[in-house]
Amino acid sequence: MYESGEDYIETIYRLRQKNGYVRSVDVARELGFSRPSVSRAVGILRKDGYLEMDENGELELTEKGVKKAEEVYDRHKTLTGFLMKVAKVPEETAEADACRIEHIISETTFQGIKSFLNGE
Repeated sequence: MYESGEDYIETIYRLRQKNGYVRSVDVARELGFSRPSVSRAVGILRKDGYLEMDENGELELTEKGVKKAEEVYDRHKTLTGFLMKVAKVPEETAEADACRIEHIISETTFQGIKSFLNGE
């Protein structure tokens, strides 16, 4: 999956947890993207089996979408915590940097960071 797709999936996941529902306009507002851009991405994610849209325009992640969103969100939270704890950077900086790193980090390195944070 491409980086922006992961961002959309993670955002839909987080907004659903926070609000109980998600519409394309909510995603556009959260990410600062235009509605047409979000519409295009939603179409691709639907075609690829990551999400569905009901008759009211609410976005719902499929089982495949939830699994991917949880993976991306776990990387984001873990990397944010690591940067704050180890690098001693402010939360806002850690969040922004984690968002970029989460898409390119190898699974081996990510698991090493998780083990380090868990004291293993």
